[in-house]
Amino acid sequence: MKTVQISLNSIDKVKAFVNDVSKFDSDFDLVSGRYVIDAKSIMGIFSLDLSKPIDLNIHSEGDVDKILELLKPYIV
Repeated sequence: MKTVQISLNSIDKVKAFVNDVSKFDSDFDLVSGRYVIDAKSIMGIFSLDLSKPIDLNIHSEGDVDKILELLKPYIV
């Protein structure tokens, strides 16, 4: 598992992020305080406080480099 901090500070960014992570079969969790949300759930993401960076847990063995390359625009 790999953890990175991301920023999703606009509606367009959230939509683009969900589209990007949905391209992979891996599991992604967003962690904000005590809340853990499936990163592929647009409704779940909007239930979080998006004003500050959020931890993204990537549960993948092989695709991590590809995933990080695609998610570069969101990483803080």
